[in-house]
Amino acid sequence: MSRWMLAALLALGITSPAVAATSSNLELFRAASNAVTRYERFTIFDTVHLGVQDGTVTLTGKVTMPYKATDIEKRVAKIDGVEHVVNHIEVLPVSQYDEQLRARAARAVYSNSELFRYGLGSTPSIHIIVERGRLTLDGVVANDMDRQIARSAVAFFGAFSVTNDLKTDEEVQRELEGL
Repeated sequence: MSRWMLAALLALGITSPAVAATSSNLELFRAASNAVTRYERFTIFDTVHLGVQDGTVTLTGKVTMPYKATDIEKRVAKIDGVEHVVNHIEVLPVSQYDEQLRARAARAVYSNSELFRYGLGSTPSIHIIVERGRLTLDGVVANDMDRQIARSAVAFFGAFSVTNDLKTDEEVQRELEGL
C-alpha cells in the first residue's frame, strides 16, 4: 500500500471493505479520502467511512454539526467520476456533558507520551466520538499496544461505555489487500 493511501486512512480514521478492487474504484476512494481530509472543519471528534462501488460513494460516520455532513457530501460529489453520493453520515446530538467528555478524552489521548505522535499533522488519526455519554475510539494506530494504551487513556472519565474501534496499520493493510 502506498504511504499516501495509508496517510489518508490514518487521517480519516477510516477503513472500508466496501472499496472494490478495480482501479477506478480505488482512484475514487483516494480522491474522496483526500476531499474529506482536506475539509478544514473535519476534526478528531468526527469520523467518516467511505465505500466506493462503480461511481457511487457511500458516506457513513458521525459528525458534530449538521453542516459538516452536507459539506462533505458536496465535496465528494464534485469529484470527477463520482456519479452518485449516498450520505448516511449521522449528526451527533448537542450535549454539554458530551462536549466535556470529548475534551477530557482528547487531552488524555494526545497528552499521553505513547500516543502524542498520533496528534501530529492536520488531521490526527485517533478520533474520539461521543454520543449520549458513550465514547468510541475510531481510526488507525501502529500496533495493538497503542490501541490498548488509547483505550486505557479514556477509561476513567465517566463515559457510560467505551468502545475501541481502532484498527492497526496491519489490519488496514489486510483489508485493502483483500479487495
